[in-house]
Formats: sequence, structure tokens, C-alpha cells
Amino acid sequence: MAGQRWDLTALLNAADPNAPAVERHLWMVRLLEWLRSVPAEPAAEVASPVPAPVPATVELASPPAAEPQPQAAPGNSPTPWPLRRLRHLLNVLDRNPEHRERISVLLQRSMAGLDATGLLADFGFSPRQGFFSELAERLRLATLPGTPQTQDLGELFLLLFEDDEAETAWIEAIDDQTLHRTLALFVPDADARPWRAVMVESIQLLASQFRASGLSAEMRQRMDPALRTDRPFHQVVQAAEGLRASLRELQHDADNAQAMQALAQQAHYLRAVLAACLTAADSVRGHLDDYGISVDLVFQINQLRGRAERMEALLACLMGNDAAPDLRRLLAELVRAGIERRGIGKLFTRHYALLARKVTERSADTGEHYITRDSAEYRDMLRMAAGGGAVIGLTTMVKFVLTALALPAFWAGFSAGTNYAISFVVIYLMHWTVATKQPAMTAPSLARRLEGISSSDAALQRFVDEVAHLLRSQFAGIVGNLSAVAPVVLGLQILSWLTFGAPLIGQAQAHYALHSTSLLGPTALYAAFTGVLLFASSLIAGWAENWFVFHRLDSAIAWNPRFIQRLGAARALRWSRWWRDNIAGVTANVSLGMMLGLVPALAGIFGLPIEVRHVTLSTGQIFAALGTLGWPLLNEPGFWWCIAGIPITGLLNLGVSFALAFRLAMVSQGLKLRDRGRIYAALRQRWREAPHSFFKPSKPPG
Repeated sequence: MAGQRWDLTALLNAADPNAPAVERHLWMVRLLEWLRSVPAEPAAEVASPVPAPVPATVELASPPAAEPQPQAAPGNSPTPWPLRRLRHLLNVLDRNPEHRERISVLLQRSMAGLDATGLLADFGFSPRQGFFSELAERLRLATLPGTPQTQDLGELFLLLFEDDEAETAWIEAIDDQTLHRTLALFVPDADARPWRAVMVESIQLLASQFRASGLSAEMRQRMDPALRTDRPFHQVVQAAEGLRASLRELQHDADNAQAMQALAQQAHYLRAVLAACLTAADSVRGHLDDYGISVDLVFQINQLRGRAERMEALLACLMGNDAAPDLRRLLAELVRAGIERRGIGKLFTRHYALLARKVTERSADTGEHYITRDSAEYRDMLRMAAGGGAVIGLTTMVKFVLTALALPAFWAGFSAGTNYAISFVVIYLMHWTVATKQPAMTAPSLARRLEGISSSDAALQRFVDEVAHLLRSQFAGIVGNLSAVAPVVLGLQILSWLTFGAPLIGQAQAHYALHSTSLLGPTALYAAFTGVLLFASSLIAGWAENWFVFHRLDSAIAWNPRFIQRLGAARALRWSRWWRDNIAGVTANVSLGMMLGLVPALAGIFGLPIEVRHVTLSTGQIFAALGTLGWPLLNEPGFWWCIAGIPITGLLNLGVSFALAFRLAMVSQGLKLRDRGRIYAALRQRWREAPHSFFKPSKPPG
């Protein structure tokens, strides 16, 4: 049957309870594959003649498609195909006791040789506490094949069930009668619940891991002390031990009502202790909200909650009146755990959600300073942007000087990045601004205004107002930057002509600047890529501030004895406050400058034709070229193609960075824009009624 799907006849003939363990495991994998497989023509599926040793009288000719399919209730989906095949298999085995006996012995021997705690206690959980070690483990599971040659039921479980949500769907659809018939193949007497011992052992293992995680230094230091007074994480292991002792008494005398009552009391006690532990663990999230997010800590909290839920599921199987529903839920939960265990994207989505929220919240706090809401703030924005444009003019000329040095690729990129970084930091410290940095900072602030727009017209109006304020601020920033950078660059060129009789840059550099910034080239593509870097700088800034706050570096600067000895108490406190207030701004500017310089250089080393196009820097280069080539350049079409590229570059710089930042803000805060039509209609109405509000502030009434 190599290279082909096994049919039922072949599976029944291949079932050998005396085969080596790895062959029995492989048979189980093939059985699950047969359950999931759907014939191309179900109605035409006919069992092939049964070869020896199956007697010729064995009836295998009733395919699942021939069985009357249960009619789905209104609104319910039809019976899943794997469930129909499972029922067919059970019917065939009921008609053929010899086959039933062989398969039952095979399954029982296989389960007896497997470590069930590997599935019940370990499966779905990381063996280590770190997020990145778990990422490496999931990469291994996703790239390396598994083997049925194992004694760990958890490892075999990954081969038995596929990484597909459809697996849980058909398992949850199994009715109690079919489940009891299936259980009878694995255990002679399901009512005796022989799995209780291994489940209690698994609960003990889970409790030990649960306590170790809950009492780790990172968790313990951030819990509410009042919730640790009763030491719930110490009690959880004691409760699990008590559960095991009660089970031993019940196993000695299955009819002992007192022992059964003691087991129920221990289960209730364990549930109460778990609830207290989770309450204490949840208090860590409040600390993280106030003092910064740690991905590893968020990961530990989720692992802690997952182990508690697994213990709850095992307790339900131990104590329930009917084992079938609880076992079905447990099996479905294990399949989900296997799907998530192999999902790298889900790991990032879950464990970076809080970090992304904290990054965008900190960016939103910074972004409030970049939004103008009245005429005074608008004039301040023009002034701040003009100051930033003047500095960028000087930066442009320094860039040409560095380029003339003809440094090796990496050092040329490093020197250019350092030039940009110093300029951006100077602009920041002078409380000026660079327009292209605004969108990535202001988008999270805008996302805050999305709350309540679905049910409130007032909230919708506030959101439209904020969009107008934001666009107006961007417009003022660009106008201020460009209105200053061009005169500064031309002024420096004219001064050089008057002083030295020559421009600051040569004609070759001038022609290259015009060629590289022309709209006829890849300027638009590079401008969009620059928007990605602008967004990345805001993300880095938010992460750096979160890291600074989480590790309490402001407190260390203020109170560390060495700092106090060298700086003095008053100066150390001032430094602490300054870095706490400015770590995000400094990091954003330094990272943006270094990326603008280094990313093209590193890409060139690998042969990737990637460059950056920043609207203010590009404008400075164009006017520097004009200062070298003279006024006749105004008659050249190529010059005007460069001028035409300025608004396109600005639009893509702003648009891409804003779109990425706004999307992250919505995702991280759990915001869903369900009423897009109302928003677009409100924006169109504002454009028709007051288009000037998007470009300049309205005059106050009266």
C-alpha cells in the first residue's frame, strides 16, 4: 500500500497486536488517515474482496455512504465524514468479533506502552518559561517530521491528529453512544474508569509545574501581596497530593461511599485553590499595565492559565457522572492544543498583543503633541516645522560632503545614518519637528477616538474632527519643512559661490541628485519603503520606552549609589526624569536616522536595489542641485519631474507610515471598524461642507 491511501479491508488485515510498537503506532496513524479521507465518489465506494486471513463471509461491503445519514437539524451542519466512517468501522467490528478482538488488543497494548502523562500533563505547554525558547520549539515542530517510534503519547498525538480546525469539529460532533462504543475498544470496563490513576498523576505533574511558574521571581514580585498571604501556590501541590491519597482509598474499596466523598471534597478544594492562584496571577497584568510589558511574563501567565484549565478538564473526567461528555471535551481541547502548539503566527498574535498595545499607547501619548487643534497650535507647528527644515538643509549639505569621501559601502551608510541621527536628535531637543515622523506617532492617538463610534454620532463626529486636526497638522508640518529647507540649501550654495567662487557640491553630484529624485524613476517605490522605516522607528521607540520602564531604569538612575556618588542626588534625579520623559523621542530619532543610512547600504551589500526617499531630504537635494547647475536648470523638463516627485514622496512617506501605525493601533487595542460606511460618509460630508478644515484651522466663532 506504499504511496496509496489504505482502505478499510487493508487496515483490518494489517492489524497485528503482536507487531512491534512502532508498527502498531503506524497502524493507528493510518486508521486516523482513513477516517479523515473522503472518496472521490462516496456512493461508488465498494469494498474490495477480503484477502486471507479474513473469512470470505465477512461483510465489509456496506460503505459509509450507504448508511442513512442523519438529517441535520435546521441551522446545524451535516454529520462530519470522519464520524460517519467511525460509525461504519464500529458496525463492521460488531459484525466481525475476530477483527474486533485483534484491534481491541492492538489498541490496549499500544496505550499500555505509551506514557499518557506526556499527553495529559505536558502536551501543549512549553517545557521552558521563555517566549523565544518556545518560538524555537515551534519552529522545530513546524519544520522537522515526527516519528511514530516513541513512548510519549503526546508525540504520537501530533501524528494522529492534523493541524486543522476540522479535527475538533468532528470530535465534538461524536455522540455519546458512538463514544462509548469506541471506548470499549480501548478499555474492557469503561464504567470502572481505569484512567483515573494516570489522570491524577497528570494533575500532580501539572500542579508542580503550576507552582514553580507561579512562585518564580518575576511573577512573585509583581503579584498583589494581599493575594499571596494564604500561599495558594504552595497549597496547589498539597491539594493534588490529597487527591491522590483519596483515590488510593477508593481503589481499595470501590463501593466505599466515604472514600468517594473524600475524593469529591479534594477535587473541590483543588478547584478553589486554582481559582485563588489565578486571581493572584491576574494581578500581575495590572502591574504590567502600569510599569511596562514583558513578553516572557505574558507568556508565563498564559501558560499558567492553560495548566489550570487542563487540571479542570481532568478533574471533570474524574468526577463526572458520565465519562463520555467530559472525555470528548478533553480530547477536543487536546486537539486544539496541538493545533496551537504548531502555530507560530498564533504565538506572535497572542503574546505580542499586550506589547503592541503598550507601544501604541506610549506612542499615542507622544503623538498628542503633534496634533494641532486651533490657530495658535497651527502657527506653532509651522514654526517648529520650519526649524526642523532648516536643520535638514544643513544635514543635506553634510550628506554631500560625506558622499564625496567615497567611503566603503558600510561606512558610507553608517556615516550617513549618524548624520541623520544627529540632525533628528538636534531637532527633537530644540522642540522642532520633521513632518514625516508625525504619522507613526499620531495614528495611535487617532485610534483612541474610534471607541464608541458604532453607537454614538457624537463619537463619530469627534473622530472626524480628529482626522481633520491630524491632516491639517501633517500639511502644516510639510509646508514648514519644505519652506525652510529650500531657502537654507540655496542660501548655502549662494554663499559658497560668493566666498569660494564654486558651489559646495560638484556637477556630477548635482546630476546624480536630480536623476535619483526624478518621478520617472523608482522614487515612488523608495518613498513607500521609507514610510515603512518611519513606522518602524515609532515601534522601536515604543519598545525602548517599555523596556526602560519595565526594568525601572529611571529609578536606578535616581537612586543607584554609584550614580548618586558621581552625579549628586539632585542631578541624578533630574537625569532620571529627563530620560523617563525623552527615551522614546531620542530612540525614535536615532533609530530612524541610522535606518535611513544603513538599510540601503546593507541592502547594497547583498545586491538588493533598495534606497530611501525622504521628502524633506529629497527636496534639499533638488535645490542643492539647482544651486550648482544654476537658474538655466529651470528650463529643463528633468528638473520639473523632480519637483513633481516631491508631493508624491511626501504623500507616500506619510500615508504608508500612518496606515501601518493605525492598523497596529486598532489590532493591539482590539478595535474593530465595523461602521466604515458611516465614517466615510461623515468624512465626505466634512469635505463638502468645510474642505479648508483639512488644511488650516477654522476661525473661532464671534
